[in-house]
Amino acid sequence: MTVETCVVVGATGAMGSVITDRLVGRGYRVVAVGRSLEDLEKLSTTSELITACPADIGSDDAVERIRAHLEGPVRLAVFAAGLPVKGSADNIEPSALATAANIKVAGPVRLLHAVRDHFVEGSRFVAIAGSLGLEPGPLDAGPGTANAALLNLMRQISALYGPRGVTTHTIAPGPIDTPRLRAFVETESAQTGRPMDEIWERYRSKTSLGRLPTLEEIAWLVEMLLAPEASVLHGSVLAADGGTRHGIG
Repeated sequence: MTVETCVVVGATGAMGSVITDRLVGRGYRVVAVGRSLEDLEKLSTTSELITACPADIGSDDAVERIRAHLEGPVRLAVFAAGLPVKGSADNIEPSALATAANIKVAGPVRLLHAVRDHFVEGSRFVAIAGSLGLEPGPLDAGPGTANAALLNLMRQISALYGPRGVTTHTIAPGPIDTPRLRAFVETESAQTGRPMDEIWERYRSKTSLGRLPTLEEIAWLVEMLLAPEASVLHGSVLAADGGTRHGIG
């Protein structure tokens, strides 16, 4: 019996590693894509179903690197790479916007080019976009702009691949309870002198759930998309943000 393959870009990040673990728990072979071979090797020791694929999704070389690790059908391809760009339109380096687009827009296209010949009826193509593409703040020039472009790109891909039986899904979390966010809170507290609880409350109060979503919940959502019934969600943007978005529609 052939084990179906899933591809996770950004597999060694906080979100990607939890998604990978959940997919492996379902019995899928996971091609784990990341820039650090050392981190990938550590991840691959957790399961024999994980295949390490060192590749920089910001480079066109990633297409062939990923493709070389594929055999048989790809059931799910997930783009979960993070974005190391921040700042407002006033202070961001203009070239950083090109970096953001290269990762968050060109990156998913590279993933698509790598896996498309292995798609079958019912395959899923998933991107983690982030809610800043829908409701950016004044300091979100990079992620806001790049995620907005990714939302547009995923709609284009849905029109291309839906008729072929391949569904596309965009997940737009808001702030998530992660070690990275907690580190940001600690840094802001140290720099401003404001209590960490006060800063954390600022994030929490933006949700109507009363808490931030967790990585495990986002990974559950990715896994849920493997259900046959999830085809009805084709082309949609799934706002997994605990009620952070306040717009209607």
